[in-house]
Amino acid sequence: MRLWFAFSVLLLVYLGVADRLAAQTATRAGVIEDAREMKAAHLQPDEVSPMERRLRAFRDQKYLERFTTGYNGFRAKIGNMVTGGGFAGGPEYYREDLLRGNLIARASAQVSTRGYQKYEAQGTLPKLANGKITLEGLASHRNYASLQYYGTGPDRPKDLRTVYRLEDTSIDGIAAFEPVRHVKIGASAGYLWTNVGPGNDSRFASAEQVFTPAQSPGIDRQTNFLRNGVFAQYDYRDNPAGMAKSGGNYVFQHSWFHDQGLGQFGFRRTDVDLQQFIPFFNKTHVIALRAKATLTDTDDNGLIPFYLQPVLGGSDDLRGYRFFRFSDRNSMVMNVEYRWEIFSGLDGAVFGDVGKVFPRRSMLNFHDLESSVGFGLRFNVQNATFLRIDTGFSHEGFQVWLKFNDVFLGRRFGTTAGQPVY
Repeated sequence: MRLWFAFSVLLLVYLGVADRLAAQTATRAGVIEDAREMKAAHLQPDEVSPMERRLRAFRDQKYLERFTTGYNGFRAKIGNMVTGGGFAGGPEYYREDLLRGNLIARASAQVSTRGYQKYEAQGTLPKLANGKITLEGLASHRNYASLQYYGTGPDRPKDLRTVYRLEDTSIDGIAAFEPVRHVKIGASAGYLWTNVGPGNDSRFASAEQVFTPAQSPGIDRQTNFLRNGVFAQYDYRDNPAGMAKSGGNYVFQHSWFHDQGLGQFGFRRTDVDLQQFIPFFNKTHVIALRAKATLTDTDDNGLIPFYLQPVLGGSDDLRGYRFFRFSDRNSMVMNVEYRWEIFSGLDGAVFGDVGKVFPRRSMLNFHDLESSVGFGLRFNVQNATFLRIDTGFSHEGFQVWLKFNDVFLGRRFGTTAGQPVY
């Protein structure tokens, strides 16, 4: 009887405690739910800056796509002029669907705000032998009124800035063979006519008034060149025609320049361009790497015209220095960029550049490098960079670049790549 009584008392106590716990739990759940409802009633949208709002509207309205697409092959060509030439524009005709896609044709004419001119025509047969062979013909004429020149050598002072006019015409034929996927090998042949004259920028002295022919070969007289070359490429980028986010592109080219007039300016040139793209976070972040070198060689005491020597400085290599700040018979440059997607159509970037020019191949090393660092923005349309803004810093100051192309320009096959000024 006593056991039954004790059990009954314990049961009643337990039921009372359970009821109180349930009531307390229900009360807490109600408080939490009330807090949620109050918070939902007072939710505010995230604040968006005026700049981001305008960029999103620009992207959503597809203004860039409308502008660059053109009509029936005719479109505007913006940019792609030599650095320092000013804002350039003009008409371009571009068709990839001629002869049922068996012929690509392109022709353009551009004039810049500083009076620079560039005219190009190109025809390509891309599908010969079931796409294994590509034939291409390219012709161009350029008239650059006041290219900057500091003299040949790595130690020229930045205040010794002069200008000269470069006018040239070239024609080239190029053949490429793709034996296996991602691999191309080929050869090219062409002719180059050159003319160098006084620069027309009144702010600076003309180059021939400051430098002698011994200091700057070819400054007093020019010649024409018959040129030919061979090249090889291994390219497995995810987007070879635009802004790559993964893969690599490795290009080797060797060219011969045969002096057709004076017999003293013939030389050989080797170009190596290595690019690697390392993605992460679903390709919204990319580390882009490039290493590039140009090496030249002559017979005996042969000379290389100063206007065909490699140059460094500007928007595409050492971005903290003025354009064409350094020139000599050889050059090397290395770049690293960290890019991240701010939102669709706009990427941010931070970068570092190192490089140098040098008179002898034996000086190809990592000593005495010039360097620059900086940051930038890339506006993208159809997986290609439409507008790039970079700010670079070096011990000589800072430079701001506004360009309409990617910083890692795709190397143009053929001997046209032997011209340092595009």
